[in-house]
Amino acid sequence: MPITEAKKRNNAKYNAKCDVINVRPLKPEGAAIRAAAAAAGQSLQGYILQAVRTRMEQEGQPLEIEQTPAESGEEGDYRGLLGRARTY
Repeated sequence: MPITEAKKRNNAKYNAKCDVINVRPLKPEGAAIRAAAAAAGQSLQGYILQAVRTRMEQEGQPLEIEQTPAESGEEGDYRGLLGRARTY
């Protein structure tokens, strides 16, 4: 089934908001990180982001992210937010 133009537009809009950070551990270290994420019941990305946030807080530099209206409890336009799952 081909991807619709609307889906392509929505994917591009979401990807434009994302940053890309590549991590290239050696294979044994990568396997250990993947296993730890699976044991914690988290996605690899969620596990790594949680570890980074924890480290930043410990170092006195908490990560401050602007909340969406849904997360802050405010009313607003929630289109584009549906279907996005967070695992951290």
